[in-house]
Amino acid sequence: MKYFGQFNANRTALHNRITTLFQIEKPIIQAGMIWASGWKLASAVSNAGGLGLIGAGSMYPSVLEEHLLQCKAATNKPFGVNLPLLYPDIDKHIDLIIKHQVPIVFTSAGNPKTWTSTLKQHGIKVVHVVSSAKFALKSQDAGVDAVVAEGFEAGGHNGREETTTLCLIPHVRQQLDIPLIAAGGIADGASMLACMVLGAEAVQIGSRFVCSHEASSHTAFKEQVIQANEGDTELVLKKLTPVRLLKNDFYNQVKEAETRCDSADSLAALLGHGRAKKGMFEGDLVEGELEIGQVSARFKEILPASEIMENIWQEFNSLFISLQKIV
Repeated sequence: MKYFGQFNANRTALHNRITTLFQIEKPIIQAGMIWASGWKLASAVSNAGGLGLIGAGSMYPSVLEEHLLQCKAATNKPFGVNLPLLYPDIDKHIDLIIKHQVPIVFTSAGNPKTWTSTLKQHGIKVVHVVSSAKFALKSQDAGVDAVVAEGFEAGGHNGREETTTLCLIPHVRQQLDIPLIAAGGIADGASMLACMVLGAEAVQIGSRFVCSHEASSHTAFKEQVIQANEGDTELVLKKLTPVRLLKNDFYNQVKEAETRCDSADSLAALLGHGRAKKGMFEGDLVEGELEIGQVSARFKEILPASEIMENIWQEFNSLFISLQKIV
């Protein structure tokens, strides 16, 4: 509990290294998911006291700029951009982030040394997403301000190590000096509290916010997610980039190809281009790539982002008070 922090007098905010770093009230970060995290969701989460992230991985530069302008108009609270470093127009995205004075950038899927110093020269806080203690330490050495350690349970693209959040967070915490954010399998106040007891100073939540009214993902995809049951997702395409998918016809094609031990080139041909957009943004539940986390089996309704935030925070508060009484 060394890094947990302290509540304010009326328990509407928690002060620790992460909330101080980002100037937010609650240590809850909405993940920058492709095809789901536009300006409406990011601004709603920021307005509710957390940190909203625009998912730039599915945006052309002109689209990202529009979302930045809309988000700045919709909130006066801090927000950030999630930026996969493998994006082909990464330099244009960096230029836009600097131009519009985005205060916080979460990077992933690449070497944090590449852009961290450039962003920090412009006063931007940088956080890198990792799936192991090894890469957490490399990120710290690269000069990032904080690290997201994401467990195997998470949706979308994932680490090859297949380390669960419960194992990953304390292991990273033991070796890391900078602030730590937990991700993977977190959707409520109970899982948030568990991660913070293990040493995280905030949580990043993705799948739960996919099923919010403000998420830009297709309604058909949201409805499919809230119908998911235990075991309805699996990490596949490990010869390419591991990704956790909701099971559908496309998933079945991938599993058949992997059972045949198809080559990486064959799997890439099967994946093709635009699968994620087809599934999550356009609502093709048959041939689309449906990225979501294991925790999707635990929630059964689509809610406003502000209500999701309030539910998480109230449960977190209540459980913390209960545990104090027990101790």
